[in-house]
Formats: sequence, C-alpha cells, structure tokens
Amino acid sequence: MKLVAAIVLLFASAIAHGEKPNVIVILTDDQGWGDLSFSGNENLSTPNIDSLATDGAFFNRFYVSPVCSPTRAEFLTGRYHQRSGVYSTSAGGERMNLDEVTIADSFKAAGYKTAAFGKWHNGMQYPYHPNGRGFDEFYGFCSGHWGNYFSPMLEHNGEIVTGEGFVVDDFTNKAMDFITENKDEPFFVYLPYNTPHSPMQVPDQHWERFEDKELTSRHREAEKEDELHLRCALAMCENIDWNVGRLLGRLDELGIAENTIVIYFCDNGPNGFRWNGGMKGKKGSTDEGGVRSPLLIRWPAGIESATEIETLGAAIDLLPTLTDLAGIDHVGNKPLDGVSLVSVLTGKREGSSEALRERMIFSGWKDRFSVRTMRWRLSHDMKLFDMGSDPGQHTDVAQDNGDVYNGLKSKVLAWKEMMTAELGEDTRPFVIAHPGHAFTQLPARDATPYGNVLRSNKFPNDSYFSNWTSTNDKIVWTAEVAEPGKFQVELFYTCDRTNIGSTLELSFKGKSMSGKIKKGTSTELLGADDDRSPRVESYTQEWQRMTLGEMELEKGLGELVLRASDIPGDEVMNFRLLLLKRL
Repeated sequence: MKLVAAIVLLFASAIAHGEKPNVIVILTDDQGWGDLSFSGNENLSTPNIDSLATDGAFFNRFYVSPVCSPTRAEFLTGRYHQRSGVYSTSAGGERMNLDEVTIADSFKAAGYKTAAFGKWHNGMQYPYHPNGRGFDEFYGFCSGHWGNYFSPMLEHNGEIVTGEGFVVDDFTNKAMDFITENKDEPFFVYLPYNTPHSPMQVPDQHWERFEDKELTSRHREAEKEDELHLRCALAMCENIDWNVGRLLGRLDELGIAENTIVIYFCDNGPNGFRWNGGMKGKKGSTDEGGVRSPLLIRWPAGIESATEIETLGAAIDLLPTLTDLAGIDHVGNKPLDGVSLVSVLTGKREGSSEALRERMIFSGWKDRFSVRTMRWRLSHDMKLFDMGSDPGQHTDVAQDNGDVYNGLKSKVLAWKEMMTAELGEDTRPFVIAHPGHAFTQLPARDATPYGNVLRSNKFPNDSYFSNWTSTNDKIVWTAEVAEPGKFQVELFYTCDRTNIGSTLELSFKGKSMSGKIKKGTSTELLGADDDRSPRVESYTQEWQRMTLGEMELEKGLGELVLRASDIPGDEVMNFRLLLLKRL
C-alpha cells in the first residue's frame, strides 16, 4: 500500500505542475523479448535499455503482432491492425485507412511538436505518409526492407536525401537535434529503429565484440541457430543500446529527463533462432515467442522506479495509456481496442486493475490466430497451454480443461471471423499529387511490371526493376490524382554506359511526357561488402537522379504508365523510383 501511495503522489505532483510531459517512443525491428540483458540473455549487454526498467516500470506480459507493419498500425491507432486495413507488409497492404486517427494526431492537436525518425512502414504516398498522419517532421524511409544501412538513400518530409553514416546512429542524431530544438515546449518523438532487421549490417565497433565471442545463451533448439546471423543480431542490439544511452544522455544534458516519458518495445519476435527465454515461436508466429515483447517505460516525474507489472498489456494499449499519462484527449471517434494502463502504472484508478487481469489479447496474421489470457494461450492450431506452468508451450492440456478450451476457442474463432470481415477486399489506389504535400514517391515496390521486366527480389519493399528490353514492356501504377496540376518528374535509375539513349514516355489519362536517358552509371550491386551474413532481400545500387521533364496530371483514377518508345541498347535501365514534385 505504501508503494501505491507513493506512486499516486508522484503522479499527482507531476500533473499539478501543469507541465505536459514530453514523450519518446522507441520501437525496434525484429528484436525479440530475449534480446536484452535485462531479460536474462548472457550473450550481450544492454545497460541503457535495462535502465528504463530499473528507473521506471516494466511489463512481464506485453504483446504485439507477429510482423512489422501490423504492430506499428496497432501502436499508432490503438486498434487491431485488421480494423485499419493493414493486411500485408508491402505493395499497399501496409497502409492504414485514411479514416484512422493516430496517436500523433492527438498529441499534435494538444500542442505538441511531433516527429518520427526511422522506419515508417505504414504507407508512402501522402496522406498515408507520416506527414499526413500527424507528424510535423519525418526523416527515414517508408518501406519495410531496406537494402543498405550505411549512408543510404532516405527521405526528409518527402524529399530524397542521403543518410549520414549508420542509419540507427543517424536516426538518433536527428531525434536528438529535434529534441534540442524543441526542449522548451512539449514534444512527441517516435523513433522506430529498423534493426536488428536484415540485412545484417552493423558498425565495426559493435561487430568486433561478437565476431569470435563465446555464446552461452542458446535457443531451445540450438542446432537451428545461424551463427553469423545470430552474432550480427546481437551486435545490432548493442548498437541500439548505445544509441539509447546517447538519447538518455541528451535528456539529462538538457535538464528535461524528469518530465519525459520514454517507452521501449519491439514489433515482433526475433528474426532468427536465438535465445528467447525458452519460448515457442519467432517472427511471424502467433505463439508466445512470436508476439511477446519487452515493454519498458520511464517517467521519473510520474512512475516509481522498478515497478514490475504482471497484468497483460499490448501495443493497442499505448495510445490510450500515453494520452492518459499526458492528460490530453484522443481526437479520434472510432472505438479503441486498447485500454489505458495508467491504473497499473500509477495505482490511479481503483478497480480497473482487476478488469485488466481478466482481459484477452488476440494475435492474428494471415490465417493464424491465437488468444492469450493471464494463464492460458490457445494457439493457432487450437492447442491449449497453461502458460504459468508451461511457458514454453510443450504440453497441450485441452483435454483436461475442456471448459477453458471451448470458451477460448469460441472467442478466437468469433474474433477471427470479425477481423476477416472488417478487412474485406483492398480497392485503395495509390494516391498521388495530393495538395497536402509537395512530393509523391512512386517506387518499384508499388508498381506492376509487364512484359520482360523483372523485379530484383521476391520481397518488393526495396526492390527495383531490371531486364527492360522491349518497347512493349511497361511499368504501371494504379493511381488516383487527388488534385490536378503541373509536376516535375524525377527518375532514380542506373544504366550501363553502353545502353544510354533510351526514350521514356510517362502517361496518365491521355496526357504524356517524354525524356531521354542521357547519362550512364555504374550498375554495381551494393550491400554485400557490409553484410555480416547472407541476405534474403534485394541488394541496392548507387541510384542516379535525373529530371525527366514536366507533366500535367488530370484529377481522377487511372493507370500511370512508364514505357520506352526507343531502346538503342540491350536494355533501358534499372528502375528504382519516380519522384513527382508539384510546381
């Protein structure tokens, strides 16, 4: 009781001062629950991330989605990802419906400066773009996979720029600059790091610790571990920790740490077989190991240190929790699936903690659906596990607990039917030329190739098109022009010097423009020299930027078609991206 009273006093004191707390949300990509020394992993050391728990609160049972973009959507909206239209991780299926309101919208409406730095993965073209979802500033990339982590092609508020050094270091630098510039007014910073997602690249200073290190914490099926992938993932996690330390240090330097809420969680289970507390499943799985994430939250002005929380929490809860802690209203009118966790963080509301202990958290991806309660997990294959006595999901106890099994089965099947119905068929075109944004990016990822044109990799996110050899070949985007106007068209490409001279034609709804490839470039594949283990995603290239010309676009739905009317060499080019800029 004394602890609860102390927490209540702290929270009341923070609110009484009338200062809105700053908020920083750190989300990592493909880092599992077990990828922290705080979790018990002896292979690595993450003291800065661990400090968020020792100096604040940590949830023992916190759940996310099995893959990237769904978790991001659930955090941003407070709703299960199926409700917001997210059903894939690329080619438009990662976008949240435009009638969804985000956590950034709420903080911006409350007078906060808002910014995101890192991997967005919830839509590229405005208004799906971060600048259209409540963020004043965005620096990073909007896709899922990215081909190179050292000074790659990125964007700043829609304009293409070149990154500065290793991306996680770069994102942290930009976040610290933003925080410094806005230290005297409340800010909301979303820092979605893209590691330890592949490709497995990390600076030498972190890799050298793991290249030959003896590893003691192993996966429950250690024979499945990929040694190089594992070592690089651990090194990437220590790089994240180093950057979290820099960020926390900046808050101390600025004297704003006391009233800044810092949250840390991961988007899904680990992207490989490595130590994860003996849990079953990894990324992509709806078993415990695929959806359990650490959740660490520090707010010296409002949360007592070393607060351990046993009740269930989920990504859908972060929107109502953070708006609640900040004392601001959520501006959306759609019902939230998430609930505020303030009662268990602060003891502020009597009775609500008990309700939280009785709740169910659903997990769903593709055709796999699962449900978790405080004690039980019903898996996607309809097996029942007592998570208290069997956290590794070894023994199906459905036969001995028929009432529990039947009750959870009926709940998860009903939830699956409801979510499947809400998704429906995706008929959303790619929105281009929106009046709210000067730039529209049209990457190969979002296009359909015809004829001989080939995609560089089966994973579309950072792919490009090659083998463009015929005037009958074409690249097509199903697009909707939101507002007519004149646009400058820029092309990002590579072309062997022996193949320069092709004439390109871009057309939409009966209007067209043309331009010629006049400059040859290197077509060398980039990324392999920095990879610590073999990759599955596409390599990238040193993309050449050229102005193709100007084009009038008519309002409405149609096909934006890129083709070559003349090909003097063996092929046209390797194509990465079109950039439209409103004139």
